[in-house]
Amino acid sequence: MVRNEIVKEATLGQLLAETVKKYPNQTAVSYVDRDYKQTWKEFSDTVDTMAMGLMAMGIKKGEKVAVWATNVPHWVALQFATARIGAILLTINTNYRSEEIDYLLKQSDCENIFITNGLRDANYLEILYGLIPELKTHQRGALHSSTYPSLKRVFFLGPEKHRGLYSMSEVMSLAVVTEDEEYQQRQNSLDPHDVINMQYTSGTTGFPKGVMLTHINIGNNGYWIGAGQNFSHTDRICIPVPLFHCFGCVLGVMACVNHGAAMILVEVYDPVDVMMSIEMEKCTGVYGVPTMFINMMDHKLFNKFDFSSLRTGIMAGSPCPVKSMNDCLEKMNMTEVTIVFGLTEASPGMTQTMYNEPSIQKKCETVGKSMPGIEVKIVDRKTGETLPAGQHGEVVCRGYNVMKGYYKMDEATAEAIDQEGFLHSGDIGVMDADGYFTITGRIKDMIIRGGENVYPKEIEDFLHHMVGIQDVQVVGVPSKKYGEQPGAFVIPYPGADISPEDIIDFCQGKIAWFKTPKYVHFLETFPLTASGKVMKMKLRKQSAELWPDA
Repeated sequence: MVRNEIVKEATLGQLLAETVKKYPNQTAVSYVDRDYKQTWKEFSDTVDTMAMGLMAMGIKKGEKVAVWATNVPHWVALQFATARIGAILLTINTNYRSEEIDYLLKQSDCENIFITNGLRDANYLEILYGLIPELKTHQRGALHSSTYPSLKRVFFLGPEKHRGLYSMSEVMSLAVVTEDEEYQQRQNSLDPHDVINMQYTSGTTGFPKGVMLTHINIGNNGYWIGAGQNFSHTDRICIPVPLFHCFGCVLGVMACVNHGAAMILVEVYDPVDVMMSIEMEKCTGVYGVPTMFINMMDHKLFNKFDFSSLRTGIMAGSPCPVKSMNDCLEKMNMTEVTIVFGLTEASPGMTQTMYNEPSIQKKCETVGKSMPGIEVKIVDRKTGETLPAGQHGEVVCRGYNVMKGYYKMDEATAEAIDQEGFLHSGDIGVMDADGYFTITGRIKDMIIRGGENVYPKEIEDFLHHMVGIQDVQVVGVPSKKYGEQPGAFVIPYPGADISPEDIIDFCQGKIAWFKTPKYVHFLETFPLTASGKVMKMKLRKQSAELWPDA
C-alpha cells in the first residue's frame, strides 16, 4: 500500500519503530549458512542495546562511526544503532587497503571504526596495527594517535578480543550504563535532515569524496525503491550485494525496513550461497549487479536450485544487458524484476522500472521513469539547456534525494549540484516520449570516433546476442587518426569456437560501421570493484597498452 506522503519527515529510528510495531514477530534478518535469525522485535532490541552501549562509551551526536566489514551479523544493527544516537555511519569499501584507509581516516576526521578480520588477502587488523601502532600500547578509551588525532576508539565487529580494540560483547554489556531517559533524550534531539550516513565515492575521477546523506535521503529513497517492487511484510529479499554500498544499505536494507520485508543476508557474494539462500528461505526477491546474475545463470549447478518463489528484485549498479534481463525473467522466474538507476550522491535511486511494467521492452531496455518526489531530465552538458525527448545528454535530478554535499569539499559539491539544485550524474542518457530513460554510458566512457558519438552500451547489448559470448565490455581505444576507436573486451563461454574476426564480422551490416569494434581482445574475467562494477578505467588503460598504434 502506497503511503500518502511522498516525502516522510522521519528518522531511521522512527521508521524502524513503525515496522516493529506492525510486525514484531516476523523475520527481520536471517542467514542460511549460520544459526542467526531475528524477528523485528529482536532486531530492534539488539539495535537499542548496541546504541546505548555506544552512548555509554561516549559516542556523541555527529561523530563518525566507520564500518569496514563484509555483510556480517550486526552490520545492519550498527546502521540503525548509530542513526538512533545521531552518529554518522561511515561505510568503507571492503576492497580498501592501507593507503585508502589512511586517506579516509584523515579526510573524514573519523572518531570511531569497526572492523572484521578482513577479506581475501587483506587482514584488516594487521593493516590498522600498521597504521595505528598506538593501538598495541595505549589503554583502550585513551587512544591518542599522532597520525589520526580525531580517532578515539577502535572496535571489532564480533565477539573476539584483540589488543586495543573493544569487542561487540563489551559494547553490548555497557548498555546498562546508559539511562533510558538519556537514550530517549538523544533520540528526541535528532532532526530527519541530520547527516547520518557517509559513503566515499570510488574516486575514478580523482580523490574519493565523502557523500553526506540524511535520514530523509535514504529513508524515503528506500521506501519508494520497495514500493517499485511491490514489497510487503510477506516478502523475503536475498541481499548478496555489499552493505557498504548504497545498493546494500539503502536499496536493500532501507527498502526492507520500510515495508517489513525479511532481509536474507549473504556475507560475501558466492553464486552457490545466493542460490542456496533463495531456495532455503523461499526468497521472493534477489539483488545483484549484472555480473552476479550472469554468474548464477551460467553456473553448472544452476538447474539444481528452485527459483519458483522469486518474483522481483533489482538488477543495477552498472548497465544491464538486455539479454541478461530477459534471461532473469525466463530462467529465474523474476517476472517483476526492476532496474534502478542513480548514484551514491542521489541516495542512490532517481529512476526505476516498476514491477508491473506493461511493456517487456520498457522493463528490459530502459531504467524506467523518475521516482516519486524526484525531478529527472536530460540536459546539454555544455550549455545546461534542457533537451527534448529523443536527444542525448547528461542525466540530472533534483529532489529530496540529493545529498547534503561532499564532506569538507565545497568546490566539488558546487560542481556536482548546480545553482538550481540539480545533481549532475555524469551519465549520458536519453528520455523517450513516454518519460522512460535509457542510459547509454558515462560521459567519460562515451567514445568519440572522428566526430561520431559512440555509446558503448548500444554495442554491448548487440554483441550479447552473439552465440559464444558470455559477457562484453566496450571502451574507447586511443587513436592517432580518429581520436578513439571502439574496442571490445570479450569473455567467451568455455569451449566457444569464436575469434576476434568472427565478432567483427558479426557486426558487419547490422550496426553502423563506425560502431563496429575495430579491436577485440578475449579475457577470462573483467576487473571488478567490490560492489561488482566493471572497472572500465582499467580496461581503457589496457587497451592503450594492447593497441599502441591504433
